[in-house]
Amino acid sequence: MVKSQIHAGGRGKGTIIGNGQNGVALAKNHDKVREIATNLLGGTLVTKQTGPHGKVVSKILIAQDVYYPGESETKEFYVSVLMDRGTGKNVFIYSTEGGMDIEEVAEHTPEKVHKEWVDPSVGLQDFQCRKMAFNLGLSGNAFKEMIKFLKSLYKTYITTDANMVEINPCLKTSDNKILAVDCKLGLDDNALYRHPDLLALRDLAEEDPTEIEAGEADLNYVKLDGNVGCMVNGAGLAMATMDIIKLSGGDPANFLDVGGTANAERVEKAFRIILKDPHVKAILVNIFGGIVRCDRVAQGIVDAYKSIGNIPVPIIIRLQGTNAVEAKKLIDESGLKVQSAIQLKEAAAEVAKALA
Repeated sequence: MVKSQIHAGGRGKGTIIGNGQNGVALAKNHDKVREIATNLLGGTLVTKQTGPHGKVVSKILIAQDVYYPGESETKEFYVSVLMDRGTGKNVFIYSTEGGMDIEEVAEHTPEKVHKEWVDPSVGLQDFQCRKMAFNLGLSGNAFKEMIKFLKSLYKTYITTDANMVEINPCLKTSDNKILAVDCKLGLDDNALYRHPDLLALRDLAEEDPTEIEAGEADLNYVKLDGNVGCMVNGAGLAMATMDIIKLSGGDPANFLDVGGTANAERVEKAFRIILKDPHVKAILVNIFGGIVRCDRVAQGIVDAYKSIGNIPVPIIIRLQGTNAVEAKKLIDESGLKVQSAIQLKEAAAEVAKALA
C-alpha cells in the first residue's frame, strides 16, 4: 500500500490534480510502487477535508498489504477513544462499519455505532473490553485479540496525553489477527512538553506558516476564511467578538488571543500576523482590561501602528476595564486613523460601516 501523508482524511477517495491518482493505492509490484509514488510526490491531493485547493504531498508511507487470503474473510471495524466533556469521562466509539466515514454511518445507520464510557479514575475494565468485542461480532481468537487491542489502544490514549485516537480501519485479518491499518492521533498541545519524542515528529510543512509564526510569539491564532481580523484577550471574549462580527455582516478572518500581557511588542506582532491575510478588510480590537491596564494596551496599539507604518484597512478599537477612559482618550488624541468604541454594538456598527 502506498499512502500519501497529509494532515487530512479521505485520502483513499481523494485524487491528485492533473493525473487523478488516488491518495492511497495498492501496488502489486515494485514498478507499480514507483509509478504511484511518482504520481503522488509533489502533487496536490484534493479530498473532502482539504477543500478544492488541496494539499501538496511531500511524504508517502509504503506499508505491507495485510488484506491477504486465508481461512476466513477479513473484516474492517472503526474504533476510537476520546474525551466526552459532557460526562467528564473517556469514551470508546466503535462500529462494525469500518473503512468509511463514521459520520455517514452515524447519519444513515446510527444503530451500528456503539459507545462505551470509561471512568478515568477507574480505568478500562476487562468486562468493557469483552462487551465491545462481542458487539463487534467477534469470537474465538479474534475476540481475544480485540480485547488485547482495546487495552493497548486505551493505554496509548492515556500515556500520550492524546485528545483522540482513531483507528479506521481496525482490521480482523483472515488469520484472526487484529491490526491498526490506519490511525489518526490528536495530541494535547498543552501536554507536549512531556513528550519530546512526539514533538520531534512535528511536520511544520503540514501546518499554516502564519499559525507557526504566531505560536513562536506565544499568540493563540487560528486562521479562518472571513474578512474581518480580530484581536482580543481571552478565549471567551474572542468567541463573543466573532459573534459580533457575524452580526455586523462580516465574517471572522481569524481567532487571535493576545493573552493577559498585551504589551506593545505582542500587539505589533498580532497586527503584522493579521495583515498577512489578504482577505482582511477591517480589524476589530476588543480588549478587556482586568489584569492588564487598558491605557498600556492603547499605548501599545499606538506604538505598533507607528512602527508598522501605513495600515491599509480600517481599525476599530474597543477597550474596556481598568483605565478604559484614559485609553480611549489616548487613542482619540493619537491622530491615528482608527475608530474607538465603548459598547459592543458601537463596535459592530463601525465594523459594518468599514465593510460597506
